[in-house]
Amino acid sequence: MAKRVKKGKLTDDEIIQRNLDLQGAFNNYIFENPKVLDRLPNSFRLVILPQDDPELSLINLQMLNKRQKGDRPVVIVLMRSSGRVSIKKTQPDVFLPLPLAV
Repeated sequence: MAKRVKKGKLTDDEIIQRNLDLQGAFNNYIFENPKVLDRLPNSFRLVILPQDDPELSLINLQMLNKRQKGDRPVVIVLMRSSGRVSIKKTQPDVFLPLPLAV
């Protein structure tokens, strides 16, 4: 039996499955658009926020907050997740960390 998320409707298994679906769709986008890799830092923390799933977006932000470490920049991806995730229909918005002025 899957655990329930505090004050939420999603079980841990549902959270994992939805995030795996989003990660797979983003990976497909990267494979089809490899130049995106040139803009990404060498090492980073990836956070995918599904625009049409506010509950999962909040959960992902909470996980980032709990596990935040200052050693790697955070890359945030906004994308739709309704039904089967298809990057061909709507490309994600990728927000990269800004370099600090020295």
